Amino acid sequence: MDILTRDFYNRDTLTVARDLLGREIVRVLEDGTALRCSITETEAYIGRMDKACHAYGYRRTARTETLFAPPGTAYIYLIYGMYHCLNFVTEREGEPAAVLIRGAVPIENGDIIAKNRYDCKMENMSSYQRKNFLNGPGKLCRGLALTRSQNGLDLTAPASGLYVRAGTPPSPSQIQTGKRIGIDYAQEAADFLWRFWVENN
Repeated sequence: MDILTRDFYNRDTLTVARDLLGREIVRVLEDGTALRCSITETEAYIGRMDKACHAYGYRRTARTETLFAPPGTAYIYLIYGMYHCLNFVTEREGEPAAVLIRGAVPIENGDIIAKNRYDCKMENMSSYQRKNFLNGPGKLCRGLALTRSQNGLDLTAPASGLYVRAGTPPSPSQIQTGKRIGIDYAQEAADFLWRFWVENN
């Protein structure tokens, strides 16, 4: 099924963040339906030196414990008490680092994803809704019906119901790099160019 292996995630976080562009997230619902989308935007977070990371300085709490899990583990947390964010743990076990999935485009069963987001089919979405379909971590999780219940799932095991396929990575010329979003509090880390996205998506 060309599922990405643990070795894929067990690498430098910035490398993984860039390499995840164009890969396909597969979310299998309880009834067996597979929702599939292609990753268009990512951000890297590295606990050992990144003040924007939840586990900066190896800080371990009930919330951050998943960041210390083996590479290829799903780290899902809640922000503002309402939005879930999907991350993929990277680097070796015990080294808190992950890639936040900031955006994607639907590939399969888009109508179900649209139902989760807007309670309508894709063909009935407004131009505004199309533009803002899955272009944010909270929107992506809502579209794929991901919550804290999926925190800690093994992304390398199909049986988990959440995994990543090889997909079709973009050409290097399509990849843009910039500052991460919403981390002005992180002092010098706010200026790290650790956000990657596919141009024209």
